[in-house]
Amino acid sequence: MSDTQPQVAEQGRPRDTDRKTRVHLSTFDRFKFIIFFAIIFMVLVWADMSNNPILSFSDAFKENLNSRWWLLALAAIEIIRQLHFLAAEIVAPYHGAWLKYFSTVDRNLHRLSDWNRYRLSRVIKGVLFICLIAVALGAYYKQTPVTALFLAPKALWSAMPMLAQLAFAVFFILIQFFAMFWFLSKGGIDTYFPDDIRTRFSDVWGQDHVLNRIRENLLFLESPEEIEKHGGYVPGGILLWGPPGTGKTLMAESMAGETGKPFVFVDPGAFNNMFFGVGVLKVKSLFRKLRKLSLRYGGVVAFFDEADSLGNRGISTQQGRYSNSDTSCHGGTYLSEGATALIARKRFGSEKFVANTAMSGGGGGMGTLQALLTEMSGLKKPRGFFNRVVRRTLGLRPKLPPKYRILIVLATNMPEALDEALLRPGRIDRMYRVGYPSKAGRVRTYKGYLDKVSHSLSEDEVDKLATITPYATGATIKDTINEALINVIRDGRTTITFADVIKAKQFKELGPAEDVEYIERERHAVAVHEACHGVMAYLMRHHMSIDLATIEKGSDYLGMVASIPPDDQFTRWRTEYEADILVSLASLAGERMFFDGDNSSGVSGDLESATTVASFMEGHWGMGSTISSHASNRRFEVGAPGGAKGKDDGARELRRALADRIEDNLSSLLAKAEMVLRDNKGKVLSLAHALEIHKTISGEDVVAVMEGGKGPLVDGAPYQSTENVALIERYHEAALIAHKGHEKPAVQIPTFG
Repeated sequence: MSDTQPQVAEQGRPRDTDRKTRVHLSTFDRFKFIIFFAIIFMVLVWADMSNNPILSFSDAFKENLNSRWWLLALAAIEIIRQLHFLAAEIVAPYHGAWLKYFSTVDRNLHRLSDWNRYRLSRVIKGVLFICLIAVALGAYYKQTPVTALFLAPKALWSAMPMLAQLAFAVFFILIQFFAMFWFLSKGGIDTYFPDDIRTRFSDVWGQDHVLNRIRENLLFLESPEEIEKHGGYVPGGILLWGPPGTGKTLMAESMAGETGKPFVFVDPGAFNNMFFGVGVLKVKSLFRKLRKLSLRYGGVVAFFDEADSLGNRGISTQQGRYSNSDTSCHGGTYLSEGATALIARKRFGSEKFVANTAMSGGGGGMGTLQALLTEMSGLKKPRGFFNRVVRRTLGLRPKLPPKYRILIVLATNMPEALDEALLRPGRIDRMYRVGYPSKAGRVRTYKGYLDKVSHSLSEDEVDKLATITPYATGATIKDTINEALINVIRDGRTTITFADVIKAKQFKELGPAEDVEYIERERHAVAVHEACHGVMAYLMRHHMSIDLATIEKGSDYLGMVASIPPDDQFTRWRTEYEADILVSLASLAGERMFFDGDNSSGVSGDLESATTVASFMEGHWGMGSTISSHASNRRFEVGAPGGAKGKDDGARELRRALADRIEDNLSSLLAKAEMVLRDNKGKVLSLAHALEIHKTISGEDVVAVMEGGKGPLVDGAPYQSTENVALIERYHEAALIAHKGHEKPAVQIPTFG
């Protein structure tokens, strides 16, 4: 045959549904029951010969033919059945006619629901078991089966002492293991039935884009034929991932409430056990329960909270969260969210670690995760003894298990810790990020929680709250409103005002201020430090708005200037990062300028923030003097001349070159920060004065000082007066002298009526 001729595709093994004849039985299956009946008959013949030594084989054979005729009848029925199978295997029209006209039992049974067929099969199996016991007892007692069945309790009672001793011995040995493993396999799984769940989608606010997708999943769960009749399948798994407090658990609960299906809650530590195998037993027990609930109610929702506890054959996670340990300026609070996240990764490292889960970790022991994977999408093997054994014995094909409507929902804030096999399609078909709500979502969430209490907030104030809390989750908003309510009750009032919510927000973000008082020269130094941040943020950073400024000492800071984005923004630009660096470096530039070249250790956090952002700008984002990526150069050993020593030298050269470029960039921005502060020296001292007087002011108060307007707490008009600014500068000079001499300032801080 020419190589260019098209090859005819080889036909594979035909499907059972495409066959015109019955599937051929093996030789053993063809004759096994005939051989079984023959063995039983010969055993009975030999038994009669042993009881009567003078009885010949032929006489015993003839006697059993007459007395055991029912055994021959069963053998004849089996022969007829096998002849029927043989004809169906050879003659296609015979097989087709049989299926068309005589296989009505299976068709009628399948008209029943899965649950009713399951219960009916249990009843039939029980009746058959009792009949077999009755026949066996009848042969033993030489009575009719019905009579022998009633004589069985008497015989059992007479044999009870011996049976009790044997049972006690076995029970005493095995109960220790069975009881321990049975009790250990319980717990951690709670079932809520439809009437127990009152949560609906209307109770989930700020995540409409995710809810719309989930509604689609539930539509297929309720009406699976909508997709199955077109050859598809119902998505059986959903992963909800995102930051804590965004409503993942509430969303899963609302899914069960909307569908009217049972809701099975799996505790995060349900599969963590000290013994091997207990976790596997729990998985098997869980899915056995899910299958029964699915058959009975037409579907079930199983929710695994904190699914990262299920483990991974090599757990992968990230360490830590951002926390400033400096007891000075709260470095990072005035940065954008992206810059803060970068500092966190830089400080704690973005490397991932791998933990061996062969012992007690990774979901409770060896085999637990594998058992879960198998149950979620393993082989759909026939279930039940009667279905698998008896039907095969009768030459019938075991029935495949019904289509269980089980919706698996996983929730986690660490999706990278989940095993890849767990997330593959077929197990988890859809993954939804439940992120921070948008501004519209935050407005809806604020309104939802405010409607539950008495308040006087207007639409504009609610909109402003949503604006100044850009990364607030549903849990955060709920907690803020509750804290505001506590403040109202503490003051003897019943209605929440806008000021109460702002106060609660500051309390939750900053924590309670420590009840300490600065000495005057230190109070002035902290105020100047924060004023430099505030003025620089007001003048240079337009992608963020100042939320508040304070010099009240907290648990891990002496003062802070916090900023928020006015809009939801998902990209960052070079000019914005440069503005972040300018705000960070403003403290160093300002302290050196206002304190004659001296500066405090409180700028350490600011320098770390600035250096981290500058490093990413120069080495990763193409925002520096070069274009190449430092990460790629390090990964591919660019610049290394070869050899182990050469690699080390090349890496050092790369780091040295990067460090030089970062230093150059920071130096130029520091010079720019010095120039900006020098041109606005009066504004810095004015803002420092407002901070010393009021300790904590809002972003609107900062703007009032800068522009001479009127803020909620500070009147900026006096700071536009040349005489007042001169008094402030005179006070600063006295504070500078006191700083150098470690003494009290000779001039009192001025106040304006």
